[in-house]
Amino acid sequence: MDQEHEQQAVAPVPVPVPAAAAAAEKEKKKKKFRRVCVFCGSSPGKRSSYQAAAVQLGQQLVERGMDLVYGGGSVGLMGLVSRAVHDGGGHVLGVVPKAVLPLELIGETPGELKPVAGMHQRKAEMARHSDAFIALPGGYGTLEELLEVIAWAQLGIHSKPVGLLNVDGYYDPLLAFVDKAVHEGFVTPAERSIIVDAHTPHDLLDKLQVDDDDDDDDDSSLAPDHIA
Repeated sequence: MDQEHEQQAVAPVPVPVPAAAAAAEKEKKKKKFRRVCVFCGSSPGKRSSYQAAAVQLGQQLVERGMDLVYGGGSVGLMGLVSRAVHDGGGHVLGVVPKAVLPLELIGETPGELKPVAGMHQRKAEMARHSDAFIALPGGYGTLEELLEVIAWAQLGIHSKPVGLLNVDGYYDPLLAFVDKAVHEGFVTPAERSIIVDAHTPHDLLDKLQVDDDDDDDDDSSLAPDHIA
């Protein structure tokens, strides 16, 4: 009896979960994006790091089986990210207003090109065809596109993730402004969390994919006639 009691008192030894199994389970929990909309400049910028980030983002999209939706330009960072996806075998959809075709298209454009009537329709079409948004460095146009999809998320028009690729701290002033807006009561902490930022394409995509199951958003509210 004493021996039997002693055996019953022995606690079971926990079986460690192999690192590979844990990584596989984490991978299962990632949101699976099919199409990612990328906002970026039609200029390459002065730093080579901006150009490298555009290429790396395109390569990461291909590696993860994601297609690209973008503004359709063949120059600057737009040209670099689109060629990286196209050269890697991914599908590329470029949405370009007819009025800016001569400005943003030089030579052959990789992938599928969809001309639209104007800028509002361009943004609506890019959003409608995408499961997530990422902004690379860019100027007024990039900033306007980024802030619009953030505002749409704030208003509940969509629930798609919004990522900011903060290469070499390019977007530090913008993030500081948003934090200031939170501090002053113009943006809530929950609305601040709409923006997901990281310094590398790999880290940003990992962050965007975490803590969400794969789902199909209703894109009807993103049709051009629903957006002013």
